[in-house]
Amino acid sequence: MPGENLSRDEARERAALLSVDGYDVSLDLRSAVGDLPGGGPRTFRSVTTLRFRCNEPGASSFADLIAPSVTAVSLNGRDLDPGEVFDGSRVLLEDLAAENELVVDAQCAYSRTGEGLHRFVDPEDGEVYLYTQYEPADSRRVFAGFEQPDLKAPFRFEVRAPEGWTVWSNGEGSAADGVWRFAETKPISTYITCVVAGPYHYVTDSYRRDLGDGTTLEIPLGAMCRKGLAPYFEADDVFLITKQGLDFFHDHFDYPYPFGKYDQAFVPEYNLGAMENPGLVTFREEYVFRGKVTQASYEARANVILHEMAHMWFGDLVTMEWWDDLWLKESFADFMGAFSLVGATRFTDGWITFANRRKAWAYRADQLPSTHPVTADIRDLQDAKLNFDGITYAKGASVLKQLVAYVGQDAFLEGARRYFKRHAYGNTRLGDLLSVLGETSGRDMGAWARSWLQTAGVNALTPQVLLDAEGRVAELAVLQEAVESHPELRPHRVAIGLYRVQDGSLVRYARAETDVDGPRTLVTELAGQDAPELVLVNDDDLTYCKIRFDETSLATLREHLGATADPLARALCWSALWNLTRDALLPALDFVDLVTRFAHRESDIGVLQMLHAWADSALVHYVPRDRRRTGELMLAEVALRELRAAGPGSEHQLAWARFFASVASAPDDLALLRGLLDGAEKIEGLVVDQELRWAFLEPLAAHGVADEGLLAAELARDDTASGKRHQVRCLAARPSAAVKAQAWAQLVESDTLSNALVEATIAGFAQSSQRELLAPYAQKYFAVIGRIWSERSIQIAMNVVKGLFPDLQDSPETLAAADAWLAAHTSAPPALRRLVLEGRDDLARALRAQEALPKD
Repeated sequence: MPGENLSRDEARERAALLSVDGYDVSLDLRSAVGDLPGGGPRTFRSVTTLRFRCNEPGASSFADLIAPSVTAVSLNGRDLDPGEVFDGSRVLLEDLAAENELVVDAQCAYSRTGEGLHRFVDPEDGEVYLYTQYEPADSRRVFAGFEQPDLKAPFRFEVRAPEGWTVWSNGEGSAADGVWRFAETKPISTYITCVVAGPYHYVTDSYRRDLGDGTTLEIPLGAMCRKGLAPYFEADDVFLITKQGLDFFHDHFDYPYPFGKYDQAFVPEYNLGAMENPGLVTFREEYVFRGKVTQASYEARANVILHEMAHMWFGDLVTMEWWDDLWLKESFADFMGAFSLVGATRFTDGWITFANRRKAWAYRADQLPSTHPVTADIRDLQDAKLNFDGITYAKGASVLKQLVAYVGQDAFLEGARRYFKRHAYGNTRLGDLLSVLGETSGRDMGAWARSWLQTAGVNALTPQVLLDAEGRVAELAVLQEAVESHPELRPHRVAIGLYRVQDGSLVRYARAETDVDGPRTLVTELAGQDAPELVLVNDDDLTYCKIRFDETSLATLREHLGATADPLARALCWSALWNLTRDALLPALDFVDLVTRFAHRESDIGVLQMLHAWADSALVHYVPRDRRRTGELMLAEVALRELRAAGPGSEHQLAWARFFASVASAPDDLALLRGLLDGAEKIEGLVVDQELRWAFLEPLAAHGVADEGLLAAELARDDTASGKRHQVRCLAARPSAAVKAQAWAQLVESDTLSNALVEATIAGFAQSSQRELLAPYAQKYFAVIGRIWSERSIQIAMNVVKGLFPDLQDSPETLAAADAWLAAHTSAPPALRRLVLEGRDDLARALRAQEALPKD
């Protein structure tokens, strides 16, 4: 049998053969606590009873299970020899009957990688916390089953847990005699089942709604985190956003929330942002803020809460048939997260964040050699794991925003309502959604889908302005371009805005909304307008494109970007300038200069923090090496100036403090950071809380100012799980060959680190100020990644292969080494090749950007 991978063809063959009636899963988790006797992995008992039908009696198939050992297997009352039918990842099922019952008694392993059933020991109090994470295919690490989205079934879970623990699952639960039993779920896919167990801090609330037919919907609400985080847990805000979201989706979807209760668990060492398990959503615990954060962080948390809630309908109620149509849930949830954020919560500027931050993720992904259509070609589970990317999420959401502009919001939402009712508890493909949207809009959805969902790449839109003798617009056109590898020109519904400087502000004085199609589109509505100083071709961010500027517009932005009055227009201009920088059309030091001159005028805190991140990335990757020191000093000087000038205690002050720490390198700047830590220096209003202390310590460690003793003392001050992650990152950041060798060995030669500490070690290892120190690891990287991929779980392998790619060795020699590896490993797993190709492409882009020269 094959290994842990599962192909699309195998899944289709199994779905055609089988249908599932239900699962009973019994887990004994008492082994999670106490000493581990003997060697080997820590395991728990898992007994699965699986009832299913086969439409070809006598046929063979298989169930999925990844476990250290199987104690017993029975099929239709016949005992099977585990040694013969179980190969480590599959259970062979032969001579199936029309109706079948499979019972598998296994010893499954607790995880330290965030896959399957993750076990975390809190260093603060020694308590053990468990949670499951399965997407796309890790429920088979906890129970035997058919691990594919289209074999849905009801589930009943039973969990025996250590004394004093509470256990949660998708359904309502109750405990008796030490056993927790949970109500049977609706038919759902294996990957969204869930168990959370441990001494979690748990808060409750409830949601009520009159459904208008004489009935009332009541949803019990719960929210939980580790006990050590309870003092920081803002459950009231979590419940507020939850209730606002439930109101919004009930108003717009006309389909009551179908899964009973609604628990939300903030769990440790989580690989993702969150996961939409019906009735029990899991989040990374970093959304419990231990220190002061800006409103951008609260907005991000609210967006994730709403994103996961949208999945209850898009993904859980109606699920894609196979991972090809992953966008049917992720693109919709990403769009609905922003849509509901703006429509239901205090974060009414959510579309600005979407335009500036989420779409930047999409633009990058869509220009990689691994780009793919929104509806992707997913051959197997490894492909699926890598397709949780900027295209599936943010490009898909951007395309849906364009779709709303194309068909109208009413038609779009009515299509969603019909989709839920028609396919409730079922599985769908692209055509099922297009069918209802065609019904409600009257539009040709097939042509739209071919252009937007079934082709890859991003178009660039550039304005072309001709003036008449009186200085008015004689003709305004929009030019559309595509790259040679993805030549599709798409239909765009866009708004074109004309701007001029007026009373010190750059303001819009004319706007036209039109359809752009083909290489050149005339915008006749703007003829006769006064000559613009800036033309913004995707004003209001209706479509998905790279915005370009004519020479006049670019010159205007160089002088007046900070005076752009509308915050969305300003964010779009910044995004466009960043894309020009990445495309080597704007020298990176010019972008850094724009940040130093205009970022302080940015009112939107999320945009400001994005500008900080872009400026730092430009400095590290795109500024020529002989100009980096100049750029670094420019940014540090401006960051310190704005830190001192910001309102005391303001979120802008906090953002500039964090940015200053990230770019500080001069002795005086490092001395200031050290003084802020020990109290010798003060900046009015700046509270140096524990999280900010660690933010200051990392650059001090990276520049040799904070040694192991100082970091140990800080851990003693913050002896928590969060503190340990920070300390590990700072330890790996120190500028020492011995330190780098130790970090490399921990990542590459050992698998003892948990997923969270792998991430922390990688983050500390790769310091841009230590390029020479890291140079020996470029060739070592290409020598070990094949072994890493074969030996580690896919999540850890992905983290290591992506995180250790030698992008800081930005030279033609490193590019040649990547090309040599790719040429010599044409038969390597496609997912591994994809990661190396992406790293290689980012490196090539950096080298091109470094060669961009200022215009004379």
